[in-house]
Amino acid sequence: MPDSLQIGDVTIQGRVLTAPMTGVSDLPFRRIASACGAAYVATEMVACDSFARGRPDVVRRAAIGAKEDDDALPLMVIQLVGRSPEWIAKGTRLAQEAGADIIDLNMGCPAKEVTGALSGSALMREPELAARLIDAAVNATSRPVTLKMRLGWDDASRNAPQIAALAEGLGVKAITVHGRTRQQFYNGDADWLAVAEVKRATRLPVIVNGDIIDAATARAALNQSGADAVMIGRGSYGRPWIAAAIDKALYTKADLEEPSLASRLGIALEHFTETLRFYGDALGLKIFRKHLGWYVEQALCPADPALRRATRARLCQIDNALAVETALAALWSHSTLPILAPAHM
Repeated sequence: MPDSLQIGDVTIQGRVLTAPMTGVSDLPFRRIASACGAAYVATEMVACDSFARGRPDVVRRAAIGAKEDDDALPLMVIQLVGRSPEWIAKGTRLAQEAGADIIDLNMGCPAKEVTGALSGSALMREPELAARLIDAAVNATSRPVTLKMRLGWDDASRNAPQIAALAEGLGVKAITVHGRTRQQFYNGDADWLAVAEVKRATRLPVIVNGDIIDAATARAALNQSGADAVMIGRGSYGRPWIAAAIDKALYTKADLEEPSLASRLGIALEHFTETLRFYGDALGLKIFRKHLGWYVEQALCPADPALRRATRARLCQIDNALAVETALAALWSHSTLPILAPAHM
């Protein structure tokens, strides 16, 4: 398998991409994932009207990060959402000014607050409007524009192949497809085979997304979809190293090797420190709690779910940054807890 992916004039040094995730892929997460070797980590979804109406430096700082913060990232991939061609164009121009290497359009988010505003995956019900939005973005920037979507709104309207062909004709440079419809949300299994229809409909690079958590699922998704790359979403919760680990396994055809427990502790603590530095102690501690819970769940054996829940609840109730660090170190060093051995899958 090739070790790079070409999107327009951007070469991504890997075939495993980390998805834009609201409330997850903020700058501290992107920095730690990049430090673990991830070649591509997208920003949280940015609403174009907020980006354009607000002070760009304030919105940029909140959603993307300050210019000097991004120097350590291999790429800046900014995902935009909206349903007005005017705001999409303005947001795209601001994204380029902010330093975006790639600008991704969201037509796949299933959240009710997004589809209720007739954005995200709701746009798959309006192909003509989707075309105008894509055209507005492509004509507002010299950077590659990509598109992320689902298979369709529901099983009766699986129109991802048609929208992919439309997007290619308008100048989009790559397509990511989550193998579910919007109405499925995250229920059932991702239909990787259905993504093959999108691959057949376009000459663009296609990235398959949904239920990819390890090397085995990545290989299965690639084989069934014929896609050029995979995208990891929820599989990266508490595992910011996983994209790089899967990418290495795919390229070498070896087993997946995850970090040792000592390395995981170091990664979690570094992520915590980055979060506190970016947001300040009070807000940073609050924001990090979800990551803290995921790190704990990934460290403890799944055979005892009650222990995992209790340990996660106890750590997430701590309201002092130093106490969180101490508790994490104690958890990892407590020999009587059923901690996972270093994973080699």
